[in-house]
Amino acid sequence: MKTQSEQIFKQYMDEESFARLRDFDSLSAMWQSCAATYADRVAIVDEGVQYSFAQLEQDTAALRGALTVKAGERVGILVANSYDFVKAVLAVTTLGGVAVILPAQLDAGTVFGCSFKFGFGQLIYQPALEERTAVLREKRPDVHLVAADARGETALPAVEVAGDAPCVIMFTGGTTGKSKGAQLSNRAVMQGVINSCYGLKNVFFQRYVLALPLSHVFGLIRNLLASLYTGSALWICRNNKDMFRDIAQFKPTILVLVPALAEMALMLSKKFGRNMLGDDLRYIICGAASVSPYLVQEYDRYGIQLCPGYGLTESANLVSGNPESLAKPDSVGIPYPNQELKIVDGELWLKGRNIMDGYVGEEEPSFTEDGWFRTGDLARLDDDGFLYITGRIKEIIVLPSGENVSPAEVEAKFNALPCVQDSQLFTCQNDRGATVLALEVVPRMTELAGIAPEQIKAYVTAQLEQVNNALPSYQRASRLTVRDSDFERSPSMKIVRYKNEQN
Repeated sequence: MKTQSEQIFKQYMDEESFARLRDFDSLSAMWQSCAATYADRVAIVDEGVQYSFAQLEQDTAALRGALTVKAGERVGILVANSYDFVKAVLAVTTLGGVAVILPAQLDAGTVFGCSFKFGFGQLIYQPALEERTAVLREKRPDVHLVAADARGETALPAVEVAGDAPCVIMFTGGTTGKSKGAQLSNRAVMQGVINSCYGLKNVFFQRYVLALPLSHVFGLIRNLLASLYTGSALWICRNNKDMFRDIAQFKPTILVLVPALAEMALMLSKKFGRNMLGDDLRYIICGAASVSPYLVQEYDRYGIQLCPGYGLTESANLVSGNPESLAKPDSVGIPYPNQELKIVDGELWLKGRNIMDGYVGEEEPSFTEDGWFRTGDLARLDDDGFLYITGRIKEIIVLPSGENVSPAEVEAKFNALPCVQDSQLFTCQNDRGATVLALEVVPRMTELAGIAPEQIKAYVTAQLEQVNNALPSYQRASRLTVRDSDFERSPSMKIVRYKNEQN
């Protein structure tokens, strides 16, 4: 019996896809079913080599044989985007272990520190990253190191795993920005995977290109695991500089992108034509940062539906998705099933199957006494049940006047201008030493092609001033700056925010 929330999404799906949706209690159960059901289909394409589901299971079983993993045991994974990563995650989790996913860019000292913080006794590493295990090898000989291409003398089958058993630990900034590890159960991961399918037509047997880091929850769950779950083929792009070459060769039907990559893809498509995205592309799943309504509207001109969504590492990636993006382009969509939401003093609180067990080795008070997870995000729901994210509590600017300003809420007004790609609101001191608001923007050059280069800043500034003057007085920026370059960005392509009082 489908829930009311599932029925809401059903109206946006085809009957066959909706009927195919099957709930699994664990990643191990899901993978065993996929390996058998889709055995002869292509699962992964890496460096031009195609691997079927059956081949992936065979190679995963060989890696299982090189491990000695007990139920609930944590195993570190230091592997960049590759077929080896896929094998490593599947090998650990289908043995009932907990995959501690380490970003491939970590240095040797940090990898060593993580062995204590997350308590893993084994580490699967990519041979190309062996130098980053040097400190660990020297100072912790008790940690068993296994190369990602290792094959045991005897292949081991997958085992049954309980839904409430821990599955993965992933890095996240949490609600404070401090890096920590969020532990997700098997059941939470599987809820994230099935959420990936809601609201899309013909979601099974598609072609994906992976351009996001698999150490990020968006890349792991919405790109890799959703692809496997749906019997789809995933082309691994090892370097984003090659993304459009890979797209041209593989012709994906679905892309999973952060807004910065979606902006880049749109810019190149406008310059060189729709075929930069491949003629078969139907959907772009976009999240991990605020999505401009401009992107939704412009991609629609190419016959591509861009679907904004919202999620956190702590919620197994997906909280909501927007199948009505043209009608409500500034919404992050409809909340997915098997969770509860409420808004308390403007902050979004969550409960449900998809929520993490907690942060490993941390005592951050993100859960209330009655089990609600406090997201730290400011939100609202409209009369149709669509969710809107309006900012982050930790980013709220308190002005000397006592007024509270949400930068994201103000930035959204400026980002609605076609000539603005991204913006950032912060505080600085004026010539008299008073604290005031300042705004910097990155112009969207594809919308400024008909303007002389020397006039671009003046044109954009005039557009900004119109928006600025229409804002409430306490939200107006005293300084408007048009940048010549992009903002600094994190590995997941989010803007790195200035500390307030930026000069």
